[in-house]
Amino acid sequence: MAPKIDVETWERIGPTSELRYQQYWEEMPCYLSLHDRDFRIIDGNRRFRTDFGECIGEYCYKVYKGRDEVCPNCPVEETFEDGTSHGSEQLLTTVSGQQVPVMVHTMPIRDDSGDVVAVMEMHTDIGEVKHLQQELHRSQERLQQLFDEVPCFIAVQGPDRVIRHANRKFIETFGPAVGEYCYRVYKHREEQCLVCPMQQTLVDGASRDHEEVLVSKDGEKLNVLCTTAPLRNGNDEVEAVIEMGIDITQMRQLQSQLTSIGLLVGSISHGIKGLLTGLDGGIYMVNSGFERDKPERVEKGWSMVQRNVERIRSMVLDILYYAKDRDLQVSDIDIAKMVDDVRQGLVKKASDLNVELKIDIQEDVGTFGGDPQAIRAMLLNLLENSLDACRADREKSNHVIGFSVRRASPWMIIEVQDNGIGMDRETREKVFSLFFSSKGIKGTGLGLFISNKIVDKHGGTIAIESQPGKGTRFLIRLPLDARPSTSPEE
Repeated sequence: MAPKIDVETWERIGPTSELRYQQYWEEMPCYLSLHDRDFRIIDGNRRFRTDFGECIGEYCYKVYKGRDEVCPNCPVEETFEDGTSHGSEQLLTTVSGQQVPVMVHTMPIRDDSGDVVAVMEMHTDIGEVKHLQQELHRSQERLQQLFDEVPCFIAVQGPDRVIRHANRKFIETFGPAVGEYCYRVYKHREEQCLVCPMQQTLVDGASRDHEEVLVSKDGEKLNVLCTTAPLRNGNDEVEAVIEMGIDITQMRQLQSQLTSIGLLVGSISHGIKGLLTGLDGGIYMVNSGFERDKPERVEKGWSMVQRNVERIRSMVLDILYYAKDRDLQVSDIDIAKMVDDVRQGLVKKASDLNVELKIDIQEDVGTFGGDPQAIRAMLLNLLENSLDACRADREKSNHVIGFSVRRASPWMIIEVQDNGIGMDRETREKVFSLFFSSKGIKGTGLGLFISNKIVDKHGGTIAIESQPGKGTRFLIRLPLDARPSTSPEE
């Protein structure tokens, strides 16, 4: 459509208007060309002819791209078909061999009857735009690479506690976390943490440092030093928080042998005191029984002495296993006899707690190689843990502990199962941690830690299944021939 021109201007340029439009055509700062239905170039402006040569009458696809056939998705062809404008992005090659990225727009040229007789094509050079896009893309790639290769955990979270972005180390450690709630990813919880530094940073925009114990996708517990920082929008409002975590697990493991001695002494002092009191009571009954010539009193007192000596021995072994990486003293273990000895030591306690002990030992279970003292301590710890779980359960009137042993070459399979109080997921994941106890001041946090260490040292495995209110099942596999572990976890 011709542009509207006022009368005065028209009268002034009227005879030369065609020349002026021709001048506009020639001086347009883009490539302009006309095409017929056979895709031949009818005309082209000066810039077109300069870069593509005197190509009037040539096929456009040959001039632009050196092709022998019509280009796929050709906007000229589409305009001839439907009579409307079309656009696309193309890469043209000039007569000098230079490749020019362009944005293409077509317009139909109609005759007096309205039929499309030609198509005008305008190519706008977008080389500088493409260059800037490439630079932006390279910058984004470099930033993404830096984000991914930072040797710590990085995650970006919104106000809804959903993780929006995470770097490679984070995803490798915690799994595909984007779109998940942070507390599910970090701690396998179903509700948000009571104290959340990230939310505090969202509120006041201040960075915070804190230490957390996180759980990886493989169930490994990690000591992580975390730092939060606000991410602000154009209005200086905090719209997200970036959280960086540094794995300090090895440092904490190295410190534990030195820093936990005081905690160890304090946590077991009350236990030792109680055992010594019980030992004194047993000695008193033995002495008074001899003085009064009452054998039954002597027998009862001696039973108390033996029981408390055994408890002291078990506690000392636990401390030794924690304090020193003792070498295994491997010999053949008659597992059936050992289980019977352990059972006899726990019969009275189980009876007092109204807990039934069910022992199931496979016939001809035979012997296997292991450290007798260590294996005995492990069995005692597991059974006493089950007894404590039954004692803590007030919902059931009858409690049962099942203890079974079977041989399945190359393993000796030991199973301890109770219908006690059970554990939630967070407790299950921490139950083998040093000094972790769900019993409050009644537990030292050593028993299951030591049991796990003993099994690992023999080259075996220990698995746990538990549900709150339903009970717990420990499944231990010990090699028939002890294969002492050299795991760095020791």
